[in-house]
Amino acid sequence: MIVPELLPRTGNEATQINPPNAVYHISTHGSDWLWAAFSLIAFCFVCMFALSFTRPRGRRAFHHIAMVILLTSSIAYFSMASDLGATPIDTEFRGHHETRQIWYVRYIQWFITFPLLLLEVLLATGVTLSDIMMAVFAAWVMDVSGLIGSLVASTYKWGYFTFGCVALFYIWYVLLWSAPRRTFAEEGELKTGYLLSSAYLAFMLITYPICWACSEGANVISPTSEMVWYGILDIIAGPFFLFFFLFVTRKVEYHSFGLHSGKYVPHGEPVHPKAAEAGRV
Repeated sequence: MIVPELLPRTGNEATQINPPNAVYHISTHGSDWLWAAFSLIAFCFVCMFALSFTRPRGRRAFHHIAMVILLTSSIAYFSMASDLGATPIDTEFRGHHETRQIWYVRYIQWFITFPLLLLEVLLATGVTLSDIMMAVFAAWVMDVSGLIGSLVASTYKWGYFTFGCVALFYIWYVLLWSAPRRTFAEEGELKTGYLLSSAYLAFMLITYPICWACSEGANVISPTSEMVWYGILDIIAGPFFLFFFLFVTRKVEYHSFGLHSGKYVPHGEPVHPKAAEAGRV
């Protein structure tokens, strides 16, 4: 007689080992997709880590920011693929006491990664530190509003959705209006790279509220479809964007960014005068 417990396990058993805690939850196929997304993001982290060593010390700031983003996303997707990091919340437009998985681990991920994505782009401009901090704060408002709204079962969730949209409009203002009108250390390559990157990022950011409205908001799509949608967005706005940004700014002299901390400057490298004037050295 074969004891079932001794049979070898095959396939993805995340939803069996960590049973879903809500009526509407991700399927095994949803978990499969999350494992695939995790594998891709983790692979991109390893590539970014290796790529950073092609740059000399003191010139790896953008690579290091990208590594933090990718590692944070990898941990979040590992958690979601394992069917962990969610809590059941009563749905607004479903039957009475029918619950849906709300993935708070995703909002923890975004709380770290969204501000860093903005930082990655805005550090390439002449935007002041206070303006950058306001943009970072707006990203936090957007993320926290989405989290609170997703945890609210009543129509009051749409009030938090509105707060998040207002924060998004401010981010758009900084990315598309304010920053392009500031001084760039190198008007050619650097400004062109920034305009391409900021347009890319601004477009991607508007797609997140749309997904939120269809999933955590109105519960129109299933948690599995939500995972596929958000996963595609996170991959395009994360690994793809980061490699794209580094590619379009690859020819810019690093000292033009004015990112030296004062603790390490490569021997013989001049400090760019506009960086010094901006007070970023």
